[in-house]
Amino acid sequence: MRAQLLSGNGPLARVTPLVAFLVVAAVFALGIVIGGGTGAALLGLLAVGVAVLLAATWQVLETGQRVGRVLVLLILVAVALSVLLTT
Repeated sequence: MRAQLLSGNGPLARVTPLVAFLVVAAVFALGIVIGGGTGAALLGLLAVGVAVLLAATWQVLETGQRVGRVLVLLILVAVALSVLLTT
């Protein structure tokens, strides 16, 4: 049985997972397609969002979940740097 990570009264409580996924995918794609400083800024914005969510849920995550989320954050930062430096 899976327990909720956080109580459902925060600002993202009313956002459906599908909408959140589509927004993140769209911002990521725009960051890659636009490239340069603007694209890197969009990817950096996503990285900040991931970092904030990771910090907010850190206490309730298991070790494997923490490692996975930190890996996603590091990959996102690497992609943002790559987009910034390849222009």
